[in-house]
Amino acid sequence: MVNEEVRGADRADGADGAEEAEGAEAAERTEGREPEPARGRSYDVVLFGATGFVGALTAEYLAAHAPADCRWALAGRDLGKLERLRERLTELDPGCASLPLLRADASDPAEVRELAASTRVLATTVGPYVLYGAELVAACAAAGTDYVDLTGEPEFVDRMYVDHDARARETGARLVHACGFDSIPADLGAYFTVGLLPQGVPLRVDGFMRSNAAFSGGTLASALTAMGRGPQTLAAARERRLHEPRLPDRRVRGPLGAPRFSRETGTWALPLPTLDPRIVTRSAAALERYGPDFRFRQYASVKHLPVAVGGAAAVGGVAALAQLPVARRWLMGRWEAGRGPDAQRRARSCFTVRFVGEGGGRRVFTEVSGGDPGYGETAKMLAESALCLAYDALPERAGQLTTAVAMGDALLDRLQKAGIRFRVAAVR
Repeated sequence: MVNEEVRGADRADGADGAEEAEGAEAAERTEGREPEPARGRSYDVVLFGATGFVGALTAEYLAAHAPADCRWALAGRDLGKLERLRERLTELDPGCASLPLLRADASDPAEVRELAASTRVLATTVGPYVLYGAELVAACAAAGTDYVDLTGEPEFVDRMYVDHDARARETGARLVHACGFDSIPADLGAYFTVGLLPQGVPLRVDGFMRSNAAFSGGTLASALTAMGRGPQTLAAARERRLHEPRLPDRRVRGPLGAPRFSRETGTWALPLPTLDPRIVTRSAAALERYGPDFRFRQYASVKHLPVAVGGAAAVGGVAALAQLPVARRWLMGRWEAGRGPDAQRRARSCFTVRFVGEGGGRRVFTEVSGGDPGYGETAKMLAESALCLAYDALPERAGQLTTAVAMGDALLDRLQKAGIRFRVAAVR
């Protein structure tokens, strides 16, 4: 059972009541009205993994920006750590003294089912997701609970689609992965760029990413885990292709591309084999606005050739080491999980993703930029995604969705108001 300390929030009936109210709640949400609290749903948003590095930053963001009437709670495995986090939040906002705390273990199916049934939206920062995330997704899909996470792991996303997309469509749950730096700048940046191009014609979009950010132990653990699971990642992708419906009259592609000098940005462009192109192309497959033939490529943007060569070699070396369990554990041990760059280092960090979009005789240049991508801005993106699902008028869609498909303009507006910049650099 989920151990719960509740202050200022009443528990209602049970999961049965939540299921009865799902239909009316979804309808009200689509029409833009704030739904009456569903029976059995004590909370609007629950943040799971709140005591981790990015989890605590997300909690701080919610404490400062969640609506006054938002019923939100902190959840995690260690109640003592949750209590200490609440004390820190109370220093920022005295109202957080009554913030509910929920204890649950990601590996306990019964506990995560109860957790999912208690809230309208569940946001989780607990990774590597391929190791710790499956039970939460299953519980949200079964309960009709909207779900957001920070995964950058293609294997996890593909397996969750195969296992839970159909059930989520039945219950009305929206399962939205990659709601942080993976992959909101790429997904909404491409969405923003496509909106400036002609309709009904083949479109091409390239993204060029730059950042000076540091990383945390948790980010390293997730990246190394994904690198070390190449065969499992390929198998999950093949299985997903067997389940996904084909597009009879449209073509969507996300090729890796080749290293090159980009005249558009004046930098060396190195292909990025990340989750981002897969997310963007799934948005394109779901939305006809991307045209009858859409291609997206993603690159790291590096000013100087020696740095580009050195960076590519370093990434290749780490990927090779990650194939060996002993080496992978050694690398993970260099950075302690739950720790990351301090506030001063984060304040010096920033990111920019420049997009070049072409189609129908038009060429557009756009840019998405912000502060510290992996932590400060990621916490903002995750929190705003959860609040968007909880409060905004959104398309009536369910199943495994991308941020562009699930939230689109509503999330784009939220992030711009929150300080992440989406701008048009030029139209030709």
